[in-house]
Amino acid sequence: MDEFSTVMPGDILVCRTTDPAWTPLFGLAAAIVTETGGMLSHAAIVAREYGIPAVLGVAGALHLFPAGTTIVVDGTQGTVTEAPSKVLR
Repeated sequence: MDEFSTVMPGDILVCRTTDPAWTPLFGLAAAIVTETGGMLSHAAIVAREYGIPAVLGVAGALHLFPAGTTIVVDGTQGTVTEAPSKVLR
């Protein structure tokens, strides 16, 4: 909760779990990735209400995707991958 002010519109929220107090963040986030949870968890239910993808139960997500990592979240396939680096020419 101490870092709520750092979440910007379009950010992807990567966290261990979510809490009902976090619901306002779902209005800003482009997607949610959690280390715990499943189809009936708070994150899944609220993500569906907000129409944003959520991939839950990603073991080690906080270490795999530290702050600032650009990732692609596919809620339909249930995958989270690091985005390819852009090549500047």
